[in-house]
Amino acid sequence: MHREATSVKALGLPVNNRSNNAHESACPLPFAPVSLRSILFIAMKIYLFIFFTLASLIVMTFSTHAQQPTAPSGQQAPGPKPEDTEVWQPVPKVVTPGATNSAPPSDAIILFDGRNLDEWVSAQDKSPAKWSVAGGVLTVNKAAGNIETKRSFKNYQLHLEWKVPENITGSGQARGNSGLFLASTGPVDAGYEMQILDSYNNSTYVNGMAASIYKQAIPLANPTRKPGEWQVYDVIWMAPVFNADGSLKAPAYVTAFFNGVLVQNHFELKGETRYIGAPFYKPFDGAPIKLQAHGDPSEPISFRNIWVRELP
Repeated sequence: MHREATSVKALGLPVNNRSNNAHESACPLPFAPVSLRSILFIAMKIYLFIFFTLASLIVMTFSTHAQQPTAPSGQQAPGPKPEDTEVWQPVPKVVTPGATNSAPPSDAIILFDGRNLDEWVSAQDKSPAKWSVAGGVLTVNKAAGNIETKRSFKNYQLHLEWKVPENITGSGQARGNSGLFLASTGPVDAGYEMQILDSYNNSTYVNGMAASIYKQAIPLANPTRKPGEWQVYDVIWMAPVFNADGSLKAPAYVTAFFNGVLVQNHFELKGETRYIGAPFYKPFDGAPIKLQAHGDPSEPISFRNIWVRELP
């Protein structure tokens, strides 16, 4: 018998002893012979599989513990504190509010306080404004044309009060028509207009009624008071921003309250106001605020208590 067969037999495994005996050759073996080398190879694979599996588990365990904050023995790691999310700088500037919500705060620029038109000029030629001031009220002079502020603004908060005469006549766009140009970009009606109109029981196209962004945004509500009563606009204007080559970097936005009711909610403008055709942007850097002397034949409207706060 060969030495290899002896070794396998010593392990208790069956051995295929080739015999010249025909009877023995014809008898089938219960299973194929297995060498010692094969057994050792299989055992080594099993060992390596177990080794690498345990090693991976150990590495994952140590990684998890390394990511957790350590604490002294016997103490639990500290959790988040309220102070972790507290911000102390920069401190906002102190602004003293007005005696009422319509009164100007301490940092406001007074554009009209009932006394004079020192802050205004003609929008046509920059000559002194020629609208009428009497009894603390500014009244439109339609023959004199639009007026605008001497100062230019970018982003701001504006408060403005206006009134349609109690005896107003006309209908539609020919009834108490004027306009608040949030940025005047040229003479006549160039700029970005928020409509002023008697919209108390007065039918017209809805993107041209009071508090609309003219021909662009319909107001969210119609809180117009009847003629003869003061109306209040509170407007947040975020001016458009342009790149050095004149292309648009960021559009203009308007948020507006009309008699305390939200009527424009961060509306994104598509460009300057156009009476005919689609709006589009053209570059500018700061602009006056303009009030319109509309050419309709109805009685002129009046203004009072106009102030502005510049915003970042």
